[in-house]
Amino acid sequence: MYIPPFARTVKLNNRKLVENALLEKNGEFLIDFKTFEKDIVENSVKLYILCNPHNPGGRVWTKEELLKIGQICQKHNVLLVSDEIHQDLTLFGHEHHIFNKIAPYFKEFSVLLSSATKSFNIAGVKCAYAIIENKNLREKYLQRRLMNNQQEISSLGMLATQVAYNKGAQWLSELKEVLEKNITYVESELHQKTKIKVMKPQGTYLIWLDFSDYKLNDKELDKKLSEEAEVILNKGASFGQAGQAHARLNAAAPFSLIEEATKRLVETFAI
Repeated sequence: MYIPPFARTVKLNNRKLVENALLEKNGEFLIDFKTFEKDIVENSVKLYILCNPHNPGGRVWTKEELLKIGQICQKHNVLLVSDEIHQDLTLFGHEHHIFNKIAPYFKEFSVLLSSATKSFNIAGVKCAYAIIENKNLREKYLQRRLMNNQQEISSLGMLATQVAYNKGAQWLSELKEVLEKNITYVESELHQKTKIKVMKPQGTYLIWLDFSDYKLNDKELDKKLSEEAEVILNKGASFGQAGQAHARLNAAAPFSLIEEATKRLVETFAI
């Protein structure tokens, strides 16, 4: 399962997209490490994109899981790109672990990508950054940026990032309280009053909803959501084959809006 930009970037660069299906157990995603390694070997995978915390499932991967991922990638000479853009948005007591810090040698074959944009709602100022500790990898990255004429830096983005990280701790703490309240409300209402299965996120502000019990195809589900419930959610199918009969809800909104959206879902999908 992947977020749409991952797949789009792979295909636009004329590369083969290999999907590694996640397992779902007790309301959370898990990695099947046997199939993970098998997919790497059978497809001669050269690069693996890790989403940590995971989007759309909200899993905050444990140290043990990250260690296994890194060991398999190192064993098969796979470059790992870790998207950690939701790193600050861990919820309900979960802790984010930076991939490069799990083992000393992980920095030799990894690229860490992040930004303050998700945590502080400043996506428009273009302030993503890459951490590449391996000198050779970093030089190749900088050379490619130069070739693509992508070396410009947003002065406003730099300033916004500095202010967010240096002055935004209290705001972020309060934001996470709001997110936890919103998520808990959605989970409780949908669990009690509908057959929609809610994957409670351990991180991010995104809620993965499973509508499979309603036996609707993706077109029927989209129509029911948009025309009957009048709620527009991210289509699950855009996240890969495993996203069929699913949708993603953004919980980063005022409670009144979350309450209204949840009410409409309950009225439309009531038991």
